[in-house]
Amino acid sequence: MRFSNVAIEAMAYSLPPETWTSAQIEDQLAPLYDRLNLPHGRLELMTGIRERRFWPASFRPSEASAEAGNALLANGVDAGKVDLLIHSAVCRDRLEPATASYVHRLMGMGDRTQILDVSNACLGFLNAVVLAGGLIESGQIKRAVIVAGENGRPLVDRTIEILNRGDLDRQAIKPYFANLTIGAGAVAWSVVHRDLLEEPAPLLGEGVIETDTSSNELCQGDSAGDALEMQTDSEELLHAGIAVAERAWSKFTKETGWSAEMPELVVTHQVGKAHTQALFDAVGLDPAKNHSTFETLGNVGSVSLPITYAMAREAGLATSGQSTLLMGIGSGLSAIIHSLTN
Repeated sequence: MRFSNVAIEAMAYSLPPETWTSAQIEDQLAPLYDRLNLPHGRLELMTGIRERRFWPASFRPSEASAEAGNALLANGVDAGKVDLLIHSAVCRDRLEPATASYVHRLMGMGDRTQILDVSNACLGFLNAVVLAGGLIESGQIKRAVIVAGENGRPLVDRTIEILNRGDLDRQAIKPYFANLTIGAGAVAWSVVHRDLLEEPAPLLGEGVIETDTSSNELCQGDSAGDALEMQTDSEELLHAGIAVAERAWSKFTKETGWSAEMPELVVTHQVGKAHTQALFDAVGLDPAKNHSTFETLGNVGSVSLPITYAMAREAGLATSGQSTLLMGIGSGLSAIIHSLTN
């Protein structure tokens, strides 16, 4: 993938009002911890996640995405000049219609805007950026707005309920542990043809995709009545994800000529400290160049990488002319590595 005319016009995000610390989640799991004699503090110790944000369980993904989307419009993006709206989150309002249709209405967008959902676990937002970028590069459209709104509250609530039932031993609780790292948040990007911009903006460069579905059973989630359930083999998923990332990195360096020394900022999908360390060790990148948000946001699914980059820009960590590397991995498994010039 090579883009020369695709720019990020603007970015915005929305954070839920409720903050749940890892210690508070462990307090809710007191029946489990007492029964199995588990040490308090293990959740933050193992993941590096101090806290995460949540909306109420009834808050819909479309409402979250629209909050970020309306913040994007407030930053100067013209709703009447958006050719494509993509909702790219794991969470969706329902099977039909597309969640993008609700976001479109909540954002007050016009009749010229094509709407659709893109879903690919935590990689959905980057997939949507690549798809929109291709349409822009080919001249089919001029501007796309990509949104994602994740609310992990129902999953965490359901997980706490399951773990406190009293019928699971230490081995049986392991597939549920990853659920307790999930958070909530929303993000929106406006991706445009560079000719629309008068000021410098981040430009999409070169990228690769690496897919290996032989381990797609390692993380599976689904609805369970009115609730959500997910089970993850965290250790095996870590190994499989790093293997996919290593192959993607090898392909990226061969096709682009990049080396591990070239990126000045690295933004990855945010899972936790073990995944971050393993990824940087595997591909030889300098961890000092990493910008992370998992410590205070947890794993926010498809929102994690784009909101982290938006926050890095906001903090002044991505300056003009600087090279940035975006590295996303989604259960399934698939990885995208893409370069940006700020």
